[in-house]
This record gives sequence, C-alpha cells and structure tokens, in this order.
Amino acid sequence: MSNADRHSVIAQAVRESGQVTVHDLVALTGASEMTIRRDLDVLAGQGVLERVRGGARTLLLRGEEPPFALRAREAVDAKRRIAAEVSSLIADGESVLLDSGTTCLEVARLLRERPVTVMPLSLQAIHVLSAPPGKATLMVPGGLPRVAEGALTGPLTLASLAALRFDTAVIGCCGLSATEGLTAYDLDDAAVKKAGIASARRIVAATDGGKLGRTAYAHVGPATLLHTLVTDTTAPADEITALEGSGTVVKAV
Repeated sequence: MSNADRHSVIAQAVRESGQVTVHDLVALTGASEMTIRRDLDVLAGQGVLERVRGGARTLLLRGEEPPFALRAREAVDAKRRIAAEVSSLIADGESVLLDSGTTCLEVARLLRERPVTVMPLSLQAIHVLSAPPGKATLMVPGGLPRVAEGALTGPLTLASLAALRFDTAVIGCCGLSATEGLTAYDLDDAAVKKAGIASARRIVAATDGGKLGRTAYAHVGPATLLHTLVTDTTAPADEITALEGSGTVVKAV
C-alpha cells in the first residue's frame, strides 16, 4: 500500500469511526506502528485529524464540512472522470465560472489547457490556472479566502460576479437532492454559489455520487436551476431519476 493510499484509508477510518487507535490502524493497513504514528502526525499537520494518546480522532462536528485536505483524498478517480466530462461540455472560446471545491479543482487542471476564459473561485484553482504555459485566460475575482479552504467569499467576490456574465457556471455542492435542491455547509459559500448561478447562462453541477441525496444546512437553490449534473456511477438511482424528472440532464461517468 502506497503512502497516499494508506493516508486515504486512515482518514476514512477516522472520519467514519470518530476515533481510532494505532493498533486498529495497524490491523487495517498492515503497516508498522512506527509508520502509522508517522502517518498520523502528517495527517494532523494537514488538518485532517487530531492526534490523541494512542491514536487519532476526527475534527468534525456534526453537520460540519470535511476539511479540504481530507476531501481531496476522497473519490479521486471519480472526480477526474467527472472533470473530464465537464470539460467536454465546454466549447472553446466560452467564458466559465468555476466554483471552489476538490472536484472543480480537477476541472481547472483540464481547462488550463483549453482556449477558454475562466474565473475560478478558489486560491487552489487560481494557482493551477496561472501556471505557465496554459492556454486559458485567467480572470481573478476579489474576495476573502476561507481559512484552510481557499474558497473566495464576501462582498468583493459577490461584486465580481454581479459585474460579469458567463456562458457556463460549473458549480460544486455539499449536498444535492431533487426535493431539497442544492445546499452548502457555509452561508457565505452558499451566497457565492447563488450569485454564480445568477451570472451564468448555463449551470453545470459537478459532484461525486456521495453528495446526492444529502442535505447541508445552507440552501443555495432548487435542483431545477441545474441544466446538467455530472456525477459518477455511485450516485443513487432514485435521486438520478428524480432529478431527471425535474428537467436536469444527468451524466453518470
């Protein structure tokens, strides 16, 4: 098992159990105690978990958004497939608003090589799109980065969105269902998503199947706002059917 795979397994175990011991993780991964302790120190430094005597515990409160460092390790292959499908839906020359989040960051890596104009809403995506020798034209909004997330929020971000009109907005989410619509964990993030949706001609939601059927507490808008949803094959079939019934085109890759 590689370091990255082991870190992913550990992060998931801590998230699901709330607290695990070093001995539990040794049995789960087959690694030595010394290796597991080293892994826990690394993950604690990244804000993925909290080190406690003999093991680690989750940093998450009920209903709290998992940290970016943890989400970036989850469903990586699915997020890359979703990103490839989203990129294929965008034509050369389009102006694109790109939401924050780990799935949208994968979209940024692909759009960087395309002759499109992109305004990303996270520091991570700005960094990716600004690296030479990409083909995309980068537009940088104002805003205040959320701590540890890099997502841009606040009056300057909202003003940037209000001043522009995009061909396509690629929106991520924390939860999506046909009945509850699009939701986020953070009220400021929800406000930015609303403004982004209002500024675009076409709305494409990009999210892994684990977000479907879930609801976070900050409402963004009804599912009927979405022209297209790109997700993966783990998405619940009943949610896909319900979303398609409300007029959303669903692509599960």
